[in-house]
Amino acid sequence: MIKTMLFAGAALAIAAAAPAGAATITGLYNTGVNASYVSVAGVGVVDQHWTLADGTAYVSGQNGVFPLGPWVADTATSRWITPSPVAGADLDPVANGLYNYSLTFSLAGYVANTASFSGRFAADNSVTALKLNGVSISGIGGGFSSWTNFDSTGGIFNAGDNVLTFTVTNIGQASGNPSGLRVELTGTADLAPAPGVPEPQTWALL
Repeated sequence: MIKTMLFAGAALAIAAAAPAGAATITGLYNTGVNASYVSVAGVGVVDQHWTLADGTAYVSGQNGVFPLGPWVADTATSRWITPSPVAGADLDPVANGLYNYSLTFSLAGYVANTASFSGRFAADNSVTALKLNGVSISGIGGGFSSWTNFDSTGGIFNAGDNVLTFTVTNIGQASGNPSGLRVELTGTADLAPAPGVPEPQTWALL
């Protein structure tokens, strides 16, 4: 009887210390936002979280004025990022080619194999590759006048840093040829157990 009570008490203590379940992955930032997840404004502002290979990811060059026309309008939730500090129509002769935008986020403190995310993007002209840690995931194509959904299906998460990369293709005129990317996303993962606390599979058996 005493052994049973002690075992039950130990099991309850372990269960109380176990992970509480899925939590929001805090490092998943939309394009064009600050550390508080609110979009930023100003000409020539550099994105605080997204980077552009072989260049700089600027936040909607002329905030409040550009993007114009068919591009999905900026909001307080996210903004376009572009290769040019003055994005817009005839002001932005971005060269044709491929532009790789990346977001690095950490899963330290989470259980990596429980992670997942989903979101939507818009791009000029389109997204030709979408990868998590170099592995292709769900969702390519799209355009600049509407949203395209994507998620982490097929991806492999690392316990530490993870890199999400959008490859945007730009084709068009020799001048007045803007290009950009807009991303909104969110994700969850189980919180890692505290040091000394068994993994979920272990305490579940207890």
